[in-house]
Amino acid sequence: MEMNSIHNDKEDENDNLIPRYNVLKFNFSDEEKFILEELRENLIDLAISEKMSSFNEELILKDIIRFLENRLQNRFDYDYKENLARNMLKELIGYGELSALIEDDNLEEIMVIGINKPVFVYHRKYGMMETDLFFEDEGKITNIIDSIARETNRRIDQQSPILDARLSNGSRVNATIPPLSANGPTITIRKFKKEPLTIVDLIRYNTLNTEMASFLWLCVDGLGVKPANIIVSGGTSSGKTTLLNALSIFINPMERIITIEDTLELQIPHNHIIRMEARTVNIENQGEITIEDLVKNALRQRPDRIIVGEVRGNEAITLFTALNTGHSGFGTLHANNSRETITRLTNAPMNVPKIMVSSIDFIIMEKRIYRSDGISYRRITEIAEVTGMEEGTIQLSKLFQWDSERDEFKNLTIVSKTLEEMANLKGVHISKLNEEWKKRQVVLNYLVKNNISSQKDISKILETYYLNSDYVLNKIGVGLD
Repeated sequence: MEMNSIHNDKEDENDNLIPRYNVLKFNFSDEEKFILEELRENLIDLAISEKMSSFNEELILKDIIRFLENRLQNRFDYDYKENLARNMLKELIGYGELSALIEDDNLEEIMVIGINKPVFVYHRKYGMMETDLFFEDEGKITNIIDSIARETNRRIDQQSPILDARLSNGSRVNATIPPLSANGPTITIRKFKKEPLTIVDLIRYNTLNTEMASFLWLCVDGLGVKPANIIVSGGTSSGKTTLLNALSIFINPMERIITIEDTLELQIPHNHIIRMEARTVNIENQGEITIEDLVKNALRQRPDRIIVGEVRGNEAITLFTALNTGHSGFGTLHANNSRETITRLTNAPMNVPKIMVSSIDFIIMEKRIYRSDGISYRRITEIAEVTGMEEGTIQLSKLFQWDSERDEFKNLTIVSKTLEEMANLKGVHISKLNEEWKKRQVVLNYLVKNNISSQKDISKILETYYLNSDYVLNKIGVGLD
Protein backbone atom coordinates (compact mmCIF):
# COMPACT_ATOMS: atom_id res chain seq x y z
CA MET A 1 0.00 0.00 0.00
CA GLU A 2 1.23 3.52 -0.77
CA MET A 3 0.20 6.91 0.55
CA ASN A 4 0.66 10.39 -0.85
CA SER A 5 0.62 13.56 1.24
CA ILE A 6 -2.15 16.15 1.28
CA HIS A 7 -1.30 19.60 -0.01
CA ASN A 8 -3.79 22.33 0.81
CA ASP A 9 -1.76 24.99 -0.91
CA LYS A 10 -1.80 26.34 -4.45
CA GLU A 11 0.38 24.55 -6.91
CA ASP A 12 1.53 25.69 -10.35
CA GLU A 13 -0.24 29.00 -9.68
CA ASN A 14 1.11 30.52 -12.85
CA ASP A 15 -0.11 27.66 -15.02
CA ASN A 16 -3.54 26.92 -13.59
CA LEU A 17 -6.41 29.31 -13.01
CA ILE A 18 -7.89 26.83 -10.51
CA PRO A 19 -5.39 25.75 -7.83
CA ARG A 20 -4.74 22.04 -7.22
CA TYR A 21 -5.54 20.03 -4.11
CA ASN A 22 -3.68 16.74 -3.78
CA VAL A 23 -5.71 14.12 -1.94
CA LEU A 24 -4.31 11.68 0.57
CA LYS A 25 -4.51 8.36 -1.24
CA PHE A 26 -4.33 4.86 0.16
CA ASN A 27 -3.44 2.53 -2.69
CA PHE A 28 -4.22 -1.12 -2.07
CA SER A 29 -2.07 -3.84 -3.61
CA ASP A 30 -3.75 -6.39 -5.91
CA GLU A 31 -3.91 -8.90 -3.07
CA GLU A 32 -5.40 -6.32 -0.72
CA LYS A 33 -8.01 -5.34 -3.35
CA PHE A 34 -9.03 -9.00 -3.62
CA ILE A 35 -9.36 -9.24 0.17
CA LEU A 36 -11.33 -5.98 0.23
CA GLU A 37 -13.90 -7.30 -2.27
CA GLU A 38 -14.25 -10.51 -0.28
CA LEU A 39 -14.89 -8.48 2.86
CA ARG A 40 -17.41 -6.30 1.00
CA GLU A 41 -19.43 -9.35 -0.10
CA ASN A 42 -19.43 -10.73 3.45
CA LEU A 43 -20.60 -7.38 4.83
CA ILE A 44 -23.42 -7.07 2.29
CA ASP A 45 -24.57 -10.60 3.11
CA LEU A 46 -24.54 -9.69 6.82
CA ALA A 47 -26.53 -6.49 6.24
CA ILE A 48 -29.18 -8.33 4.20
CA SER A 49 -29.51 -11.25 6.61
CA GLU A 50 -29.68 -9.04 9.72
CA LYS A 51 -31.68 -6.24 8.01
CA MET A 52 -29.06 -3.75 9.21
CA SER A 53 -29.11 -0.06 8.26
CA SER A 54 -26.01 0.80 10.30
CA PHE A 55 -22.95 -0.99 11.66
CA ASN A 56 -20.90 -1.08 14.84
CA GLU A 57 -17.60 0.17 13.45
CA GLU A 58 -15.43 -1.00 16.36
CA LEU A 59 -16.74 -4.57 16.16
CA ILE A 60 -16.32 -4.68 12.39
CA LEU A 61 -12.78 -3.27 12.69
CA LYS A 62 -11.85 -6.06 15.11
CA ASP A 63 -13.36 -8.64 12.73
CA ILE A 64 -11.34 -7.23 9.81
CA ILE A 65 -8.10 -7.34 11.83
CA ARG A 66 -8.76 -11.00 12.75
CA PHE A 67 -9.54 -11.77 9.11
CA LEU A 68 -6.28 -10.12 7.97
CA GLU A 69 -4.24 -11.95 10.61
CA ASN A 70 -5.58 -15.27 9.33
CA ARG A 71 -5.13 -14.36 5.67
CA LEU A 72 -1.77 -12.56 5.80
CA GLN A 73 -0.42 -14.63 8.71
CA ASN A 74 3.10 -13.54 9.73
CA ARG A 75 4.02 -11.59 6.61
CA PHE A 76 3.32 -8.19 8.22
CA ASP A 77 3.34 -6.82 11.76
CA TYR A 78 0.22 -5.95 13.74
CA ASP A 79 0.49 -2.17 13.19
CA TYR A 80 0.49 -2.69 9.43
CA LYS A 81 -2.58 -4.91 9.62
CA GLU A 82 -4.42 -2.50 11.90
CA ASN A 83 -3.72 0.44 9.57
CA LEU A 84 -4.78 -1.65 6.58
CA ALA A 85 -7.96 -2.69 8.43
CA ARG A 86 -8.86 0.95 9.20
CA ASN A 87 -8.50 1.95 5.57
CA MET A 88 -10.53 -1.06 4.46
CA LEU A 89 -13.21 -0.07 6.97
CA LYS A 90 -13.38 3.39 5.36
CA GLU A 91 -13.84 1.73 1.97
CA LEU A 92 -16.50 -0.66 3.24
CA ILE A 93 -18.75 1.46 5.45
CA GLY A 94 -17.19 4.90 5.20
CA TYR A 95 -16.98 7.20 2.21
CA GLY A 96 -14.16 5.55 0.27
CA GLU A 97 -11.78 7.94 -1.43
CA LEU A 98 -13.84 10.90 -0.22
CA SER A 99 -13.04 10.13 3.43
CA ALA A 100 -9.85 12.22 3.47
CA LEU A 101 -11.76 15.19 2.03
CA ILE A 102 -14.61 14.82 4.51
CA GLU A 103 -12.11 14.79 7.39
CA ASP A 104 -10.43 18.03 6.23
CA ASP A 105 -11.96 20.85 8.30
CA ASN A 106 -10.56 23.42 5.84
CA LEU A 107 -13.04 22.41 3.16
CA GLU A 108 -16.53 23.89 2.82
CA GLU A 109 -17.75 21.86 -0.14
CA ILE A 110 -16.91 18.58 -1.89
CA MET A 111 -18.23 18.11 -5.44
CA VAL A 112 -18.23 14.85 -7.41
CA ILE A 113 -19.50 15.71 -10.90
CA GLY A 114 -19.44 12.30 -12.61
CA ILE A 115 -17.02 9.70 -13.94
CA ASN A 116 -13.66 10.57 -15.53
CA LYS A 117 -13.91 14.12 -14.19
CA PRO A 118 -11.90 15.63 -11.33
CA VAL A 119 -13.52 16.01 -7.93
CA PHE A 120 -13.69 19.69 -6.97
CA VAL A 121 -13.54 21.18 -3.48
CA TYR A 122 -14.14 24.64 -2.05
CA HIS A 123 -11.36 25.54 0.39
CA ARG A 124 -12.01 28.07 3.17
CA LYS A 125 -8.77 29.90 2.33
CA TYR A 126 -8.06 29.22 -1.35
CA GLY A 127 -11.58 29.04 -2.81
CA MET A 128 -12.46 26.57 -5.59
CA MET A 129 -9.80 23.88 -6.09
CA GLU A 130 -9.43 20.95 -8.48
CA THR A 131 -8.30 17.71 -6.85
CA ASP A 132 -6.22 14.95 -8.36
CA LEU A 133 -9.02 12.49 -7.53
CA PHE A 134 -10.96 10.91 -10.42
CA PHE A 135 -13.63 8.22 -10.37
CA GLU A 136 -13.20 6.00 -13.42
CA ASP A 137 -15.75 3.46 -12.21
CA GLU A 138 -19.37 4.58 -11.79
CA GLY A 139 -19.83 1.78 -9.28
CA LYS A 140 -17.43 3.41 -6.81
CA ILE A 141 -19.53 6.60 -6.71
CA THR A 142 -22.70 4.54 -6.43
CA ASN A 143 -21.23 2.56 -3.52
CA ILE A 144 -20.60 5.79 -1.62
CA ILE A 145 -24.14 7.04 -2.35
CA ASP A 146 -25.64 3.70 -1.28
CA SER A 147 -23.58 3.80 1.92
CA ILE A 148 -24.93 7.28 2.74
CA ALA A 149 -28.50 6.24 1.90
CA ARG A 150 -28.21 3.15 4.11
CA GLU A 151 -26.67 5.17 6.96
CA THR A 152 -29.50 7.74 6.85
CA ASN A 153 -32.33 5.30 6.09
CA ARG A 154 -33.09 7.12 2.84
CA ARG A 155 -33.92 5.79 -0.58
CA ILE A 156 -32.29 6.48 -3.94
CA ASP A 157 -33.13 4.49 -7.07
CA GLN A 158 -34.57 4.95 -10.55
CA GLN A 159 -37.93 6.00 -9.11
CA SER A 160 -36.35 8.39 -6.58
CA PRO A 161 -33.05 9.48 -8.21
CA ILE A 162 -32.32 12.34 -5.77
CA LEU A 163 -30.94 11.92 -2.26
CA ASP A 164 -30.91 14.64 0.41
CA ALA A 165 -29.32 13.53 3.67
CA ARG A 166 -27.14 14.48 6.64
CA LEU A 167 -23.94 12.68 7.59
CA SER A 168 -23.21 11.79 11.20
CA ASN A 169 -20.77 14.73 11.39
CA GLY A 170 -23.55 17.16 10.41
CA SER A 171 -22.52 17.62 6.75
CA ARG A 172 -25.32 18.03 4.22
CA VAL A 173 -25.36 15.69 1.22
CA ASN A 174 -27.13 15.88 -2.12
CA ALA A 175 -26.68 13.01 -4.58
CA THR A 176 -28.16 12.22 -7.99
CA ILE A 177 -27.95 9.18 -10.25
CA PRO A 178 -28.54 8.62 -13.98
CA PRO A 179 -30.60 9.28 -16.00
CA LEU A 180 -31.12 12.44 -13.93
CA SER A 181 -27.39 13.27 -14.10
CA ALA A 182 -26.21 12.46 -17.62
CA ASN A 183 -22.47 12.15 -16.87
CA GLY A 184 -22.86 9.66 -14.05
CA PRO A 185 -23.72 9.84 -10.36
CA THR A 186 -23.02 13.14 -8.57
CA ILE A 187 -22.37 13.95 -4.92
CA THR A 188 -22.32 17.40 -3.32
CA ILE A 189 -21.32 17.59 0.34
CA ARG A 190 -21.70 20.85 2.28
CA LYS A 191 -19.37 20.67 5.29
CA PHE A 192 -19.48 22.69 8.49
CA LYS A 193 -16.62 23.55 10.80
CA LYS A 194 -16.24 21.31 13.83
CA GLU A 195 -16.01 24.48 15.90
CA PRO A 196 -18.63 26.90 14.51
CA LEU A 197 -17.67 30.50 13.83
CA THR A 198 -18.68 32.84 16.65
CA ILE A 199 -19.65 36.50 16.64
CA VAL A 200 -16.03 37.37 17.52
CA ASP A 201 -14.77 35.38 14.52
CA LEU A 202 -17.20 37.22 12.21
CA ILE A 203 -16.07 40.60 13.57
CA ARG A 204 -12.42 39.66 13.00
CA TYR A 205 -13.29 38.59 9.42
CA ASN A 206 -15.04 41.98 8.98
CA THR A 207 -18.37 40.34 8.21
CA LEU A 208 -19.71 43.05 10.55
CA ASN A 209 -18.19 45.43 13.10
CA THR A 210 -18.57 45.72 16.88
CA GLU A 211 -20.99 48.65 16.59
CA MET A 212 -23.40 46.52 14.56
CA ALA A 213 -22.85 43.42 16.69
CA SER A 214 -23.47 45.29 19.98
CA PHE A 215 -26.65 46.83 18.53
CA LEU A 216 -27.86 43.35 17.55
CA TRP A 217 -26.89 42.00 20.98
CA LEU A 218 -29.07 44.63 22.64
CA CYS A 219 -31.99 43.92 20.30
CA VAL A 220 -31.73 40.10 20.38
CA ASP A 221 -31.62 40.18 24.19
CA GLY A 222 -34.41 42.77 24.30
CA LEU A 223 -33.65 43.60 27.97
CA GLY A 224 -36.35 41.11 28.92
CA VAL A 225 -39.18 43.21 27.44
CA LYS A 226 -38.85 43.08 23.64
CA PRO A 227 -36.52 40.49 22.09
CA ALA A 228 -36.27 41.24 18.36
CA ASN A 229 -37.62 39.10 15.54
CA ILE A 230 -35.02 38.80 12.81
CA ILE A 231 -34.83 37.44 9.26
CA VAL A 232 -31.32 36.81 7.91
CA SER A 233 -31.51 36.99 4.14
CA GLY A 234 -29.07 36.38 1.30
CA GLY A 235 -28.05 34.12 -1.54
CA THR A 236 -26.88 30.52 -1.51
CA SER A 237 -23.79 29.99 0.67
CA SER A 238 -23.75 33.64 1.74
CA GLY A 239 -23.29 32.68 5.39
CA LYS A 240 -26.88 33.07 6.61
CA THR A 241 -26.85 30.02 8.89
CA THR A 242 -23.40 30.88 10.25
CA LEU A 243 -24.56 34.40 11.10
CA LEU A 244 -27.80 33.13 12.66
CA ASN A 245 -25.80 30.68 14.74
CA ALA A 246 -23.40 33.42 15.86
CA LEU A 247 -26.21 35.83 16.80
CA SER A 248 -27.92 33.15 18.88
CA ILE A 249 -25.24 33.52 21.55
CA PHE A 250 -26.97 36.82 22.44
CA ILE A 251 -30.20 35.04 23.42
CA ASN A 252 -30.72 35.34 27.15
CA PRO A 253 -29.76 32.09 28.94
CA MET A 254 -33.14 32.12 30.72
CA GLU A 255 -35.02 31.49 27.45
CA ARG A 256 -36.31 28.20 26.05
CA ILE A 257 -35.33 27.78 22.38
CA ILE A 258 -36.73 25.45 19.73
CA THR A 259 -34.85 25.16 16.43
CA ILE A 260 -36.47 23.70 13.32
CA GLU A 261 -34.45 22.75 10.25
CA ASP A 262 -34.56 20.63 7.11
CA THR A 263 -31.10 19.38 7.99
CA LEU A 264 -29.51 20.04 11.38
CA GLU A 265 -26.89 22.78 10.97
CA LEU A 266 -27.33 25.18 13.87
CA GLN A 267 -25.02 24.63 16.84
CA ILE A 268 -26.46 27.05 19.37
CA PRO A 269 -24.56 27.38 22.67
CA HIS A 270 -27.58 27.28 24.93
CA ASN A 271 -28.58 24.90 27.71
CA HIS A 272 -32.37 24.95 27.29
CA ILE A 273 -32.78 24.04 23.62
CA ILE A 274 -34.78 21.51 21.61
CA ARG A 275 -33.47 20.73 18.11
CA MET A 276 -36.05 19.47 15.60
CA GLU A 277 -35.33 18.10 12.12
CA ALA A 278 -37.82 17.60 9.31
CA ARG A 279 -38.07 14.14 7.79
CA THR A 280 -38.61 13.12 4.20
CA VAL A 281 -40.41 9.94 3.21
CA ASN A 282 -38.62 6.71 4.09
CA ILE A 283 -37.91 3.76 1.82
CA GLU A 284 -41.57 2.72 2.22
CA ASN A 285 -42.63 6.21 0.98
CA GLN A 286 -44.10 7.04 4.38
CA GLY A 287 -43.34 9.05 7.50
CA GLU A 288 -42.85 12.56 6.09
CA ILE A 289 -42.68 15.34 8.72
CA THR A 290 -42.56 18.83 7.22
CA ILE A 291 -41.17 22.11 8.56
CA GLU A 292 -44.76 23.32 8.91
CA ASP A 293 -45.63 20.28 11.04
CA LEU A 294 -42.68 21.04 13.32
CA VAL A 295 -43.54 24.76 13.65
CA LYS A 296 -47.12 23.85 14.65
CA ASN A 297 -45.78 21.32 17.14
CA ALA A 298 -43.29 23.85 18.56
CA LEU A 299 -46.15 26.15 19.56
CA ARG A 300 -47.35 23.42 21.94
CA GLN A 301 -43.93 23.24 23.62
CA ARG A 302 -43.97 26.67 25.28
CA PRO A 303 -41.02 28.19 23.41
CA ASP A 304 -39.63 31.63 24.19
CA ARG A 305 -37.80 31.65 20.87
CA ILE A 306 -38.51 29.72 17.66
CA ILE A 307 -35.68 29.53 15.12
CA VAL A 308 -36.47 28.20 11.64
CA GLY A 309 -33.38 27.30 9.63
CA GLU A 310 -34.92 28.32 6.31
CA VAL A 311 -38.34 29.86 5.68
CA ARG A 312 -39.62 29.02 2.21
CA GLY A 313 -43.13 27.50 2.19
CA ASN A 314 -46.41 27.09 4.03
CA GLU A 315 -44.64 27.13 7.39
CA ALA A 316 -44.16 30.91 6.95
CA ILE A 317 -47.76 31.72 7.87
CA THR A 318 -47.61 29.46 10.94
CA LEU A 319 -44.34 31.09 12.02
CA PHE A 320 -45.64 34.63 11.54
CA THR A 321 -48.83 33.77 13.40
CA ALA A 322 -46.59 32.80 16.32
CA LEU A 323 -44.58 36.04 16.00
CA ASN A 324 -47.82 38.04 16.11
CA THR A 325 -49.01 36.28 19.25
CA GLY A 326 -46.10 37.01 21.56
CA HIS A 327 -43.41 34.50 20.53
CA SER A 328 -39.99 35.64 19.34
CA GLY A 329 -38.24 34.14 16.37
CA PHE A 330 -35.40 34.03 13.88
CA GLY A 331 -35.26 32.61 10.39
CA THR A 332 -33.28 32.67 7.15
CA LEU A 333 -34.57 33.29 3.64
CA HIS A 334 -33.13 33.41 0.13
CA ALA A 335 -33.33 36.94 -1.33
CA ASN A 336 -31.02 39.58 -2.78
CA ASN A 337 -32.10 42.64 -0.75
CA SER A 338 -34.46 43.64 2.04
CA ARG A 339 -37.26 44.74 -0.27
CA GLU A 340 -37.08 41.45 -2.18
CA THR A 341 -37.26 39.64 1.18
CA ILE A 342 -40.63 41.31 1.86
CA THR A 343 -41.80 40.50 -1.68
CA ARG A 344 -40.90 36.82 -1.27
CA LEU A 345 -42.67 36.60 2.09
CA THR A 346 -45.89 38.15 0.82
CA ASN A 347 -46.16 36.13 -2.42
CA ALA A 348 -46.52 32.44 -3.30
CA PRO A 349 -45.60 29.98 -1.96
CA MET A 350 -45.37 31.72 1.45
CA ASN A 351 -48.27 34.18 1.09
CA VAL A 352 -47.81 35.87 4.46
CA PRO A 353 -50.35 38.72 4.88
CA LYS A 354 -48.59 42.11 4.89
CA ILE A 355 -50.11 43.01 8.25
CA MET A 356 -48.35 39.97 9.75
CA VAL A 357 -44.97 40.73 8.14
CA SER A 358 -44.74 43.86 10.28
CA SER A 359 -43.98 41.56 13.24
CA ILE A 360 -40.40 41.39 11.88
CA ASP A 361 -38.12 43.92 13.53
CA PHE A 362 -35.02 43.55 11.35
CA ILE A 363 -33.92 42.12 8.01
CA ILE A 364 -30.17 41.43 7.89
CA MET A 365 -28.77 41.08 4.39
CA GLU A 366 -25.58 39.08 3.87
CA LYS A 367 -23.68 38.52 0.63
CA ARG A 368 -20.78 36.42 -0.55
CA ILE A 369 -18.43 38.56 -2.62
CA TYR A 370 -15.88 37.03 -5.00
CA ARG A 371 -12.52 38.61 -5.73
CA SER A 372 -10.86 38.40 -9.15
CA ASP A 373 -8.66 35.49 -7.96
CA GLY A 374 -11.72 33.40 -7.05
CA ILE A 375 -11.36 33.85 -3.28
CA SER A 376 -14.58 34.92 -1.57
CA TYR A 377 -15.52 36.77 1.59
CA ARG A 378 -18.82 37.54 3.29
CA ARG A 379 -20.27 40.88 4.37
CA ILE A 380 -23.46 42.09 5.99
CA THR A 381 -24.49 44.58 3.32
CA GLU A 382 -27.37 46.14 5.24
CA ILE A 383 -29.47 45.95 8.37
CA ALA A 384 -32.97 47.22 7.66
CA GLU A 385 -35.66 47.85 10.26
CA VAL A 386 -39.33 47.21 9.51
CA THR A 387 -41.02 50.42 10.70
CA GLY A 388 -44.66 49.75 9.81
CA MET A 389 -47.01 49.97 6.86
CA GLU A 390 -48.28 52.94 4.89
CA GLU A 391 -50.92 52.72 2.14
CA GLY A 392 -50.43 48.97 1.85
CA THR A 393 -46.62 49.16 1.55
CA ILE A 394 -44.32 47.82 4.26
CA GLN A 395 -41.87 50.54 5.27
CA LEU A 396 -38.16 49.81 5.71
CA SER A 397 -35.44 51.97 7.25
CA LYS A 398 -31.75 51.19 6.69
CA LEU A 399 -29.82 51.36 9.94
CA PHE A 400 -26.43 50.09 8.72
CA GLN A 401 -24.98 49.77 5.22
CA TRP A 402 -21.75 48.34 3.83
CA ASP A 403 -19.55 50.65 1.73
CA SER A 404 -18.04 48.31 -0.87
CA GLU A 405 -15.37 50.79 -2.04
CA ARG A 406 -13.88 51.26 1.42
CA ASP A 407 -14.94 47.88 2.79
CA GLU A 408 -16.39 49.49 5.89
CA PHE A 409 -19.80 49.89 7.50
CA LYS A 410 -21.83 53.09 7.83
CA ASN A 411 -24.20 53.74 10.70
CA LEU A 412 -27.28 55.40 9.19
CA THR A 413 -29.29 55.18 12.39
CA ILE A 414 -31.14 58.37 13.28
CA VAL A 415 -33.70 56.65 15.43
CA SER A 416 -34.62 52.98 15.87
CA LYS A 417 -38.27 52.08 16.30
CA THR A 418 -37.27 48.89 18.11
CA LEU A 419 -35.10 50.74 20.64
CA GLU A 420 -37.88 53.31 21.20
CA GLU A 421 -40.41 50.54 21.90
CA MET A 422 -37.91 48.81 24.19
CA ALA A 423 -37.34 52.06 26.11
CA ASN A 424 -41.09 52.64 26.51
CA LEU A 425 -41.68 49.10 27.78
CA LYS A 426 -38.70 49.39 30.11
CA GLY A 427 -39.84 52.80 31.37
CA VAL A 428 -36.55 54.55 30.60
CA HIS A 429 -35.39 57.29 28.25
CA ILE A 430 -33.95 56.22 24.88
CA SER A 431 -30.59 57.70 25.94
CA LYS A 432 -30.27 54.91 28.53
CA LEU A 433 -30.49 52.29 25.77
CA ASN A 434 -27.90 54.16 23.71
CA GLU A 435 -25.60 54.07 26.76
CA GLU A 436 -26.22 50.32 27.12
CA TRP A 437 -25.42 49.89 23.41
CA LYS A 438 -22.03 51.58 23.94
CA LYS A 439 -21.30 49.46 27.02
CA ARG A 440 -21.92 46.27 25.09
CA GLN A 441 -19.67 47.52 22.30
CA VAL A 442 -16.90 47.93 24.88
CA VAL A 443 -17.39 44.28 25.89
CA LEU A 444 -17.22 43.05 22.28
CA ASN A 445 -14.17 45.21 21.56
CA TYR A 446 -12.47 43.58 24.54
CA LEU A 447 -13.34 40.07 23.30
CA VAL A 448 -12.00 40.84 19.82
CA LYS A 449 -8.83 42.54 21.10
CA ASN A 450 -8.04 39.61 23.39
CA ASN A 451 -9.04 36.96 20.81
CA ILE A 452 -11.68 35.44 23.11
CA SER A 453 -13.56 33.60 20.39
CA SER A 454 -14.78 30.22 21.65
CA GLN A 455 -18.50 29.76 22.24
CA LYS A 456 -17.85 28.61 25.79
CA ASP A 457 -15.71 31.62 26.76
CA ILE A 458 -18.03 34.17 25.12
CA SER A 459 -21.10 32.61 26.76
CA LYS A 460 -19.45 32.74 30.18
CA ILE A 461 -18.66 36.46 29.87
CA LEU A 462 -22.12 37.30 28.52
CA GLU A 463 -23.85 35.37 31.29
CA THR A 464 -21.76 37.23 33.88
CA TYR A 465 -22.70 40.50 32.16
CA TYR A 466 -26.40 39.71 32.50
CA LEU A 467 -25.92 39.07 36.22
CA ASN A 468 -23.69 42.07 36.95
CA SER A 469 -22.73 44.30 34.04
CA ASP A 470 -20.75 46.73 36.23
CA TYR A 471 -18.55 43.90 37.47
CA VAL A 472 -17.72 42.86 33.87
CA LEU A 473 -17.09 46.45 32.75
CA ASN A 474 -14.79 47.06 35.73
CA LYS A 475 -12.84 43.89 34.95
CA ILE A 476 -12.59 44.86 31.29
CA GLY A 477 -11.51 48.37 32.23
CA VAL A 478 -8.45 46.91 33.97
CA GLY A 479 -7.57 44.88 30.86
CA LEU A 480 -7.84 47.76 28.38
CA ASP A 481 -5.09 50.24 27.54
